[in-house]
Amino acid sequence: MAEPTFDDIDALVGPATPHFAYQIRARVREAIEGLPDDDPVRRYGEEKIELLDRLGHASTKAENSEPESRERIGWGEIPSSATASDPLPRRQT
Repeated sequence: MAEPTFDDIDALVGPATPHFAYQIRARVREAIEGLPDDDPVRRYGEEKIELLDRLGHASTKAENSEPESRERIGWGEIPSSATASDPLPRRQT
């Protein structure tokens, strides 16, 4: 694969949904693994990896959207009631 670009990372992350966040995260990680630590594309990819990790515990990437009301019975425990910018805490296993 040619050296990845910002556009390549955006093409992977742009259509991400909670259901596929971890698969896409793995692809981004694979795309940037050979880049030097100080490479700007690598740093950008690492930021997107963090977003994808949060998205896996949420229902949307939308940073400014309102989450599902947590006042509804049971919704406070459902990960899909949160956004990637404000995910629910992870459960300890």
